[in-house]
Amino acid sequence: MNLEISKTANLPTEYGNLKIKSFKEGIKEHLVVFTDTLPTIPTVRIHSECLTGDVFKSKKCDCGEQLDYALKQISKDGGMVIYLRQEGRGIGLLNKVNAYHLQDFGHDTMKANELLGFKQDYRDYKIVDEILQHFNIEKINLMTNNPLKLNALEKTKIERRVPIVMNSCKYNYEYLEVKKEKMGHLL
Repeated sequence: MNLEISKTANLPTEYGNLKIKSFKEGIKEHLVVFTDTLPTIPTVRIHSECLTGDVFKSKKCDCGEQLDYALKQISKDGGMVIYLRQEGRGIGLLNKVNAYHLQDFGHDTMKANELLGFKQDYRDYKIVDEILQHFNIEKINLMTNNPLKLNALEKTKIERRVPIVMNSCKYNYEYLEVKKEKMGHLL
């Protein structure tokens, strides 16, 4: 894999003083936010970009809440968030907004993607092993509810899964049900 890797920089945040590093894979630029000291087996969150949830705090999903929770946990316990640039389960922002439009008419997230001609998930996690190798990390505690992430790593051992429990609301209840019932998320 041909990667361009940035220098490490300081990132003072509301969660504490963290570090940041970017990994460029083709045209995609991924980000790693991490604590200055990493435990032998760090807690790692693999987070796929969700502009609507992460930045605008949309209640249609739980992405922003999961990111916030993960940043709080790694700041407290030591670890990292690997922020992958694969918006809308890999279909991109424009298509995600079109899927949102279909959801406004009663289609669930999977059906909306299908009506737009997409499968349920195009995300790829291969770069995660490369990122973890760069940091000389062989074992992690993976903060996830997504079974695809549990099976995605080939070079890194997952010691344990750390669940992320978020509250549902009237706007994301069906979304979370689809994740659980149709995508096998461990909720």
